[in-house]
Amino acid sequence: MKTPVIYCDFDGTITEKDNIISIMKTFAPPEWEPIKDQILSGETSIRKGVGELFSLLPSSEKGQIAEFAIEQAKIREGFGEFVAFTRKVGIPLYIISGGIDFFVEPVISQYGPFNGVFCNSADFSGERIHILWPNSCDEGCGNNCGCCKPSVIRRLGHGGDYFKIVIGDSITDLEAAKQADFVLARDLLKEKCEEWGLPHAPFDNFHDCLAWIKKKTGVKEQAC
Repeated sequence: MKTPVIYCDFDGTITEKDNIISIMKTFAPPEWEPIKDQILSGETSIRKGVGELFSLLPSSEKGQIAEFAIEQAKIREGFGEFVAFTRKVGIPLYIISGGIDFFVEPVISQYGPFNGVFCNSADFSGERIHILWPNSCDEGCGNNCGCCKPSVIRRLGHGGDYFKIVIGDSITDLEAAKQADFVLARDLLKEKCEEWGLPHAPFDNFHDCLAWIKKKTGVKEQAC
């Protein structure tokens, strides 16, 4: 039996809503909407588009934006139990997010530690918020992803002895799903897994995810 390893998205997966969209709806001028549409259509790369979105916001509003993002983030049902199970049975769990550190890290801190948390960073030193990209695409990806999930997965070096599981929902998870042995998917990711014939299952909450992890890996709670 291969060793399971899990790579889990944050926005719209761990949380019920996409936090960047929530921030933009509340703080950004109307110009944010066409940029969002260009990202979702693939006309603009994720890195370019997300950078443009946050450049619409003044750094002086850092406190209000961060407080809003953290307070409005609602954790999807069952996440705490899911994390506790993976820790108990020794399944590595990595959070790989296209979100930004100032809200990703505070929201998930109470559930950690994780085997790793990878996301984008924000620089508030200028007049406008500037996004930094510590997890950019490697030579195996030319999509200008921002936080490049397949590049992070490759860097972690989990080879053929691992059963790789991706959990996600959106455009930022599509390339990562292609590297997975099994995908737990919602929304756009579910549609694409169906279209591409990738092995996957749908989920509404992390109780669903936990049931599928047990089924696909054969790992039982008493195994630890």
